[in-house]
Amino acid sequence: LVRLETSPEDIEGMVAAQGVLTVRGGMTSHAAVVARGMGTCCVAGCGDIKIDEDAKLLEVNGKKYTSNDFISIDGSTGNVYGEKIKTVAPEISGYFEIFMNWADEIRSLRVRTNADTPKDAEQAVKFGAEGIGLCRTEHMFFEADRIPVVRDEEIKELANEMGLTFDDLKNTVESLHEFNPMMGHRGCRLSVSYPEIAEMQTRAVIEAAINVNKAKGLNIVPEIMIPLVGEIKELKYVKDIVVKTADKIMEEKGIKLEYMVGTMIEIPRAALTADEIAKEAEFFSFGTNDLTQMTFGFSRDDAGKFLDSYYKSKIYESDPFARIDENGVGQLVKIAVEKGKKIRPNIKLGICGEHGGDPSSIEFCHNTGLNYVSCSPFRVPVARLAAAQAQVKNKR
Repeated sequence: LVRLETSPEDIEGMVAAQGVLTVRGGMTSHAAVVARGMGTCCVAGCGDIKIDEDAKLLEVNGKKYTSNDFISIDGSTGNVYGEKIKTVAPEISGYFEIFMNWADEIRSLRVRTNADTPKDAEQAVKFGAEGIGLCRTEHMFFEADRIPVVRDEEIKELANEMGLTFDDLKNTVESLHEFNPMMGHRGCRLSVSYPEIAEMQTRAVIEAAINVNKAKGLNIVPEIMIPLVGEIKELKYVKDIVVKTADKIMEEKGIKLEYMVGTMIEIPRAALTADEIAKEAEFFSFGTNDLTQMTFGFSRDDAGKFLDSYYKSKIYESDPFARIDENGVGQLVKIAVEKGKKIRPNIKLGICGEHGGDPSSIEFCHNTGLNYVSCSPFRVPVARLAAAQAQVKNKR
């Protein structure tokens, strides 16, 4: 799939594609994050290519390619080849498996995965993941039979299903339109405006855990994570809805279920007031994608346009979205860890941003005292090895 940039509307094409190539973006843009989660090769932010999407033409250095031509892409190097190159599927077996088991024996950091579908979770388990660190519920709407519920084009059909007039639903949709959605009406802010969203999601999580425990004889302890919190009253407001809903479901079913409520630390203010937030949060998961963009003050989707110039001018050594910026973003993480532990000594600490799959960032997480890292399924083996190397360098 070759696009100027991808958006949630491209999800069906991304699922069907063997690879994704975009002109705009970078390591943590929409295309890169979604493709990484699906295990699909992606090169995002290849500014040297020109695309005519209407004519279905791709041009590189004066040479044109159509949908009948082969190209190959390398997600690790960012190289794009104008021919078909032989590939093999990755797997952990033989000596590699023995070696990885040695790594597991000595590491102290646990390794989880960011997975939104059963397929992602299954793949991650094959690669040695020990649990789900992040399940983005909005990604569950990407399937063909679900996406109409959140798409504007199908307003008329949806209005009929909901027993509303077309104008009523259209006005609601338009009132939610934002100029900068990344810093807009999302995360916990949606649940403050529409408490029924938090109720619905809590019911889904708690009922699923009860059903799985009953059917499989397991003891699943769900961790309900409230995102984009920047103020303790915000967290308490949504947490109260979660607890009330969960207690009601357990009473209905006559079953007691252990669960946790925590938050994603992704706003600088949350890191700086972590001692307050820890009074309500049983765990912190650092969402370093947003924490990085809010700390630096630039968009992770647009930064690719100017970051190359910064590397050439030696202003930055590396992409702060790919490798954690220890001097700035890292200090916020350390402050939050220190303040959180002061109030709640046994607080569970993890990272779920894309840095959770980067070796140098994993070493930083180990040294800072986090309990686990969570990364995309296909980065799990790297995370397991990096966690072991961190333990060798700095035993804890």
